[in-house]
Amino acid sequence: MTASESMRACFTRVTSELLDTSERLVLVLADIGIGSFREIGALERHPRRVLNVGIREQLMVGVASGFAIEGFRPILHSYAPFLVERPFEQLKLDLGHQGLGAILVSTGASYDAASEGRTHQCPGDVALLATLPGWKIEVPGHAEEVEACLRKAATGSDCVYIRLAERQNEQSFPGQSRLVPIRHGGEGAPLVVAVGPMMQPVLDATAGVDLSIAYLSEVRPFDAEGCRAMAGSQVVLVEPYLEGTTASEVAKALLNRPHRLLSIGVPLAERHRYGTPAEHDRALGLDAQGLRERILPFVGADR
Repeated sequence: MTASESMRACFTRVTSELLDTSERLVLVLADIGIGSFREIGALERHPRRVLNVGIREQLMVGVASGFAIEGFRPILHSYAPFLVERPFEQLKLDLGHQGLGAILVSTGASYDAASEGRTHQCPGDVALLATLPGWKIEVPGHAEEVEACLRKAATGSDCVYIRLAERQNEQSFPGQSRLVPIRHGGEGAPLVVAVGPMMQPVLDATAGVDLSIAYLSEVRPFDAEGCRAMAGSQVVLVEPYLEGTTASEVAKALLNRPHRLLSIGVPLAERHRYGTPAEHDRALGLDAQGLRERILPFVGADR
């Protein structure tokens, strides 16, 4: 991996390498991403295992389930709303209900492609997939974590969702499925859990504040044991998608412990103005300054 490799470029490279080494893998696309795989020769090398069904996302899932029935391990890729929201019924029935596995890799995150309009925004993808039992949901914060997720998922048989983003953290923790301690505060210090690419903004927002910081990239299944081990009476959960998505998991983990929880993420609201991802971060309070303005009063560090 090059130092500047994006998550999506990493996905394309690693998927191509996996197709070269495993005849069990197939890649099913619905136009999105086909050019990148053509450029690196994956279509030419594997014409029977790299398929483009056109702009037919429901068909993409149906074709993938057919491959899974025949013993293949399908990989599907598109923008999050086209991969999760549009074919959700097929994900629920063709894959989950039939006990079939697949690897879904999305791009666009919540609003990386916000300038394309509401059609390309998908802050609710993780919350929606979390309603389906048995899915593993990965939210990597670095391209190195994407590679680790992909290589591990390629050897399995379950349903895995890997959510790519343009923003990356400075640090990476490839292969970690549990809560990773990043900073230990003093005794009884509040815990801030940063999910995926939110770790860097959280670190910037909480500089100089007595807090414990933990990093999480695998959000389903949730590391309840790790949460209990690090949490005190105050927990802040910072996610790069719909606010409150993992709040119920934290609440279950701390069921018998008095605690206060602040969930920070993309608010449940319609937005009719589209800008850059950074502009959306600022408007939604998900940049370092916005996070600091919400976290510090909650933990009492603004006094």
